[in-house]
Amino acid sequence: MAVGPQEISYHMSSRFKYSVVSASTCLSLMLLIGSVVGKGADQNDPLKQIGVFSDVVGYIKSQYVEEPDMKSVTLGALNGMLEAIDPFASYLNADQYKEYKVYLDTRQTKPGDVGLVLSKKPGYMEVVAAVPDSPAAKAGFGTRDMIESIKGISTRDMPLAYANMLLAGNPGTTVEVSVVQVRHPEPQTITLTRSNVATLPLVIRPLDNQTGYIGVGTLSPERVKEVAAAIQKMQKDGEQRLILDLRNCATGSPDSGIAMANLFLGKGRITYLKGQRVAQQNFDADPSKAITTLPLAVLTNHGTADGAEIAAAALLGNQRAQVVGERTYGDAAQRKALDMDDGGAILLSVAKYYSPDGKAIQDTGVTPSTTVAEPEPQIEFDENGEPIPTAQEQQPQQKKLEDDPVVKKAVEVLVSNKV
Repeated sequence: MAVGPQEISYHMSSRFKYSVVSASTCLSLMLLIGSVVGKGADQNDPLKQIGVFSDVVGYIKSQYVEEPDMKSVTLGALNGMLEAIDPFASYLNADQYKEYKVYLDTRQTKPGDVGLVLSKKPGYMEVVAAVPDSPAAKAGFGTRDMIESIKGISTRDMPLAYANMLLAGNPGTTVEVSVVQVRHPEPQTITLTRSNVATLPLVIRPLDNQTGYIGVGTLSPERVKEVAAAIQKMQKDGEQRLILDLRNCATGSPDSGIAMANLFLGKGRITYLKGQRVAQQNFDADPSKAITTLPLAVLTNHGTADGAEIAAAALLGNQRAQVVGERTYGDAAQRKALDMDDGGAILLSVAKYYSPDGKAIQDTGVTPSTTVAEPEPQIEFDENGEPIPTAQEQQPQQKKLEDDPVVKKAVEVLVSNKV
């Protein structure tokens, strides 16, 4: 079933029915997964588990309290199965896939977004990060917030790719998002105005006479070049140590993360890519691309993902930098659209990126060498659900950095020669 406003019911009874039917079907599908990847007597007998799935579907169809919409059940079950093994996977039916391909084709002409990076957990949509200074970040969205609906459409059985499509649009247009935040247990509907998130500026600040700070925010080939230029200027200005802030940096390709790490690494393994049907591909540092040997601290939090995680893992694994902050989210993979016979598609991770010591980043994230809890933003909302600017938000960026406990700890680590 294509997910659309006319096809979503918000009555609790309907949600309960969806829960029962989808949960039963997902359980059966997970049995199938277990038969393929698990260890046990039925490991090589997936047909037996397909028979179990068929039996369960038959009972649902014949014995459930009322005739279920099997198209809806299938959509929910397939997405549930994918989410259980890959929080960034999606199943798009034929109609959704057509819309999604149009969305991809028009991304350059409609570059607006709200700055939310999402993943899908069974039953709900989770925020990986809000891009710094984006509309979502200014509205107080944070890692592990739950998105309940987008444009009035429930995210319960919504494919992740479809959610990203709904959030995008022309800069200046608005989108309503219902969110349950970690610090606000009651759902709130917040109106976000899309902007060109990709053009958010790099933050460059001298913290003291010897420490240079670089806040990345987003990753791209252009951003890597900006960081390189900033490093070269700081070295000319006499900075003796650097802080690379990758907190809430969850956008950008793995290639950009590899290029970012190479700015600081003259040798060593940056990462490698490997999958069930993807041969191992090694990415080693190119000495000609390294531009600094200054002591380095890298800042991370739960919103650090994808390419930024690859960079953090490489710099930590090669003992080139200390990582300060919180464990990263866990998302560094190569994804592929696999076309289905029904006209739909599965968007699935087909290979994972690994840290230099052989850990799959998507499975383990990056654990800092010095752990510091991230301070929670204090955001209040008016009666219309709009964020109320605080005095802290109106302070200069320089003052904010001086008061940031993660930045403070990074400076201490650098000064104490732990890098």
